Amino acid sequence: MRADRLVAALLFLQQRGRVTAGQLADELEVSVATARRDLEALSIAGIPVYPQPGRGGGWALVGGARTDLSGLSATETQALFLLVGPSAAISGEARTALRKLVRALPQTFRADAEAAAGAVMSDRTGWSRLDRPRPHTVDVLQNAVVRRRKVRLTYTNALGDRSVRSVAPWGLVDKDETWYLIAGTERGQRTFRVDRIAEVEATEEIAERPDDFALDRAWNEVVGEVEQKRSGTWATVLIETRYVPILRDHFGRHCHVDAECDDGRSRVRIAAPSPRDIARNLAGWGGAVEVLAPDTVQRELARIGAELTQRYGG
Repeated sequence: MRADRLVAALLFLQQRGRVTAGQLADELEVSVATARRDLEALSIAGIPVYPQPGRGGGWALVGGARTDLSGLSATETQALFLLVGPSAAISGEARTALRKLVRALPQTFRADAEAAAGAVMSDRTGWSRLDRPRPHTVDVLQNAVVRRRKVRLTYTNALGDRSVRSVAPWGLVDKDETWYLIAGTERGQRTFRVDRIAEVEATEEIAERPDDFALDRAWNEVVGEVEQKRSGTWATVLIETRYVPILRDHFGRHCHVDAECDDGRSRVRIAAPSPRDIARNLAGWGGAVEVLAPDTVQRELARIGAELTQRYGG
């Protein structure tokens, strides 16, 4: 769902006081089902929007119609901005809507609203193809980011070493259902996999954050470092143009179309940590993919083919 649409739905409710899903659908130019989902999303997030039963019911903002956001409590304001904030990283309209919303809030709520809007960002390009449930620690960490409070983590790193550390949570990133915490530590900015956090305890110690910190910029730096490690080998291949989206789904950011050929194929550059990683991804395509370069990937494919022939050729 789009953040700017949710904001528009809330403002429309405040203007009218009570609306039906059909009226909201006409106003936002979406389907009735989409309008109903938007209203439910606002309600689930903690915004005081509730369905009114009976003849001429619809949905109403508790407390009646308002022309500003002064009727929202601090908790409700944070819920709204946590809900719509992640979309602002990828939508110019959402960023504009959030700025307008902040200006409409009571002065005492603005700092927390801005913190909530910037507490979480979403990156839909995955580093793996596994479905993961949302970690139970996310809500505690979100609240700590908004309240600017340090947390005590029990964390297990990639090598299996467990430690307890106190960090200043600066922001959360949902990268295709894998959550990451960007935090300040004694050694500077660090990134933590949230699903490796066994326990998290919020403290009342103030969490300092650099004035120039921006979550999207910090995350782009993290992605750049990781992607550089993941792109040690580049290969150029030919594949039917209709299959390029599937190839891109496998290789993500490391899949670039150089040109479309006259024979219905495309010349594509792909990358992975090693020639063997590329070959393993391409082996299942059989003759549908032609590797033009480098020869290291060609040799790995030949080796895989020889192994399969030796095992199953008889």
